[in-house]
Amino acid sequence: MKQVRLLLIIIVALSGFAGAAYGQSRLDHVEPPFWWVGFKQPKLQILVHGSRIADYAPKIDFPGVVIKKVIRTKSPNYLFIDVVIAPKTKVGKFNISFIKAGSPDITYPYELKNRAPHSAARKGFNSSDVIYLITPDRFANGNPNNDSVAGMADKLDRRNKDGRHGGDIQGVIDHLDYIARMGFTKIWLTPVLENNQPKTSYHGYAITDFYKVDPRFGSNKLYRKLVQTARRRGIGVIMDMVANHVGSKHWWMNDLPSDDWIHYSRLYRDGKYVITNNRHTTIQDPYAAASDRKIFSDGWFVKTMPDLNQKNPLMANYLIENSLWWIEYAGLTGIRMDTYPYSDMNFMARWSKRIMTEYPDFNIVGEEWSFNPSIVSFWQRGKSNKTGYVSWLPSLMDFPLNNALIKGLTARESWSTGLITIYRMLANDVVYPDPSDLVIFPDNHDMNRVFTQLKQDKDLFKMAMVFTLTMRGIPEIYYGTEILKTSPGPKDDGIIRSDFPGGWANDTVNAFTGKGLSRDQQEAQDYLRKLLNWRKGRAVIDSGKLMHYLPKDGVYVYFRYNDSDTVMVILNKNKTAKNLKLKRFSQMLKGHSTAREVIAGKTVTIGDNLTLAPRSAMILDIK
Repeated sequence: MKQVRLLLIIIVALSGFAGAAYGQSRLDHVEPPFWWVGFKQPKLQILVHGSRIADYAPKIDFPGVVIKKVIRTKSPNYLFIDVVIAPKTKVGKFNISFIKAGSPDITYPYELKNRAPHSAARKGFNSSDVIYLITPDRFANGNPNNDSVAGMADKLDRRNKDGRHGGDIQGVIDHLDYIARMGFTKIWLTPVLENNQPKTSYHGYAITDFYKVDPRFGSNKLYRKLVQTARRRGIGVIMDMVANHVGSKHWWMNDLPSDDWIHYSRLYRDGKYVITNNRHTTIQDPYAAASDRKIFSDGWFVKTMPDLNQKNPLMANYLIENSLWWIEYAGLTGIRMDTYPYSDMNFMARWSKRIMTEYPDFNIVGEEWSFNPSIVSFWQRGKSNKTGYVSWLPSLMDFPLNNALIKGLTARESWSTGLITIYRMLANDVVYPDPSDLVIFPDNHDMNRVFTQLKQDKDLFKMAMVFTLTMRGIPEIYYGTEILKTSPGPKDDGIIRSDFPGGWANDTVNAFTGKGLSRDQQEAQDYLRKLLNWRKGRAVIDSGKLMHYLPKDGVYVYFRYNDSDTVMVILNKNKTAKNLKLKRFSQMLKGHSTAREVIAGKTVTIGDNLTLAPRSAMILDIK
């Protein structure tokens, strides 16, 4: 027995020595973990992280792959390897060897893969789509076994509005049929990458590993399965990305590659940080002080989100390659980039250009939370800016129109307030290179629920839905809007992002099936479903021209039209019925005698007048 034990000890010791000699234990991270042949840009920069790996020299012996440069930084635990992949390089596996005189070689098995068929020609989201925005932790719990994960401090606590509630990627997969039946064609999930933060990690915007899905949501493979399964139902997936900041518990924060990896790193080491001034105008303001502009872009949001320095070329390459990796690996149809203007503006131009060069028909929407169209339009591709700044970003979130919509529906009607607010804002479309590529929305995950903003007025809610789904641009609807979700009290993210009923076992209300919904909720859900499915395939809505008429007496009328189709939309804010004289709209109605009212499904005669129900939205499909 003693001899057997001794033999086992020897075997274990030898296996440990062999593992150390082979070198796998010396490498903690290699990113990207693999790559593809066939990109237009042949260069690839590989980050290698491991104990004193800078003491080693990397070597690759594979046809078509050449190391052009090796970059060492202040930390001895990093190497950045610049390689060039020749155009006709074959796919395959090979070793990256790390060599140091007098020490065993370290090897890492790398792989070059084939890209998916027609990958470069993939279509991004556009104005024919409607996006369903989901906070995955709060949508549906498809796998209770991953609710809490060993080694991750933020455990399941559904009673805490700011805690983890257990929603996951499997929960979204389980309810793709519901999403498809509702009529949505794209899904935007708030970030699903690892957020191994001590608390309030559910939202996903404090990333601690750029190449790993948070295990409480699932895995990389499960995320890819979501994309593939959704595609079979005619639904594309938009990934929410963050280039501006990182979670304070990201693995590199205890061992930064260089002092300029994050902004104000010296203060960070002293437990201090500089907060951003959040003044978006400093980027475009010709009179802004350089110090104010620097604080806006370099300052941190909060202590738990260190601000990344994209002026560092290694950081810039890392973020660009990470985005390309996820597009190719998962099969994405779009990106939503968080806090777009806070990152270095020149980096964002380079980032978006690289993506749109590799995927010309792709789409990216940037978050520029400003109510000023001049500020938002600065970032859109095709804009001629006085500063000379050239952007490659196709789309932006239309916060100016969102703000105007809520004000227009809730303020009293007067010369300068009410529906005229919407009309005036749309007149600002002249500053956008392509207003049809803006993402329009009644609310999102960072603001009070639209039903709350509309003071829980069902009629105004219907007007907001009709406007969003018939106006120019790409509509986005936040999960739960279809069942009149509210966010009572002051703005509170944990309440705004509350659980979708039916997503958890033993929920007494199930919005996926309709069980337990109130009559008002059922009516709202049916109303939105009808609008969404009517909108599908309607070229006049997704690409038709827009003509609107000055709001008059609490009534706003606009038309979507093309060479073969016309749709008339009428919003009546009055609490009484209104007799609308149609002569004013003769330019658009000439030659037409009847129309189909979309919501009620009845035929309407187009004569001299049209009776509008109180507080109503009407869509007339004119043939």
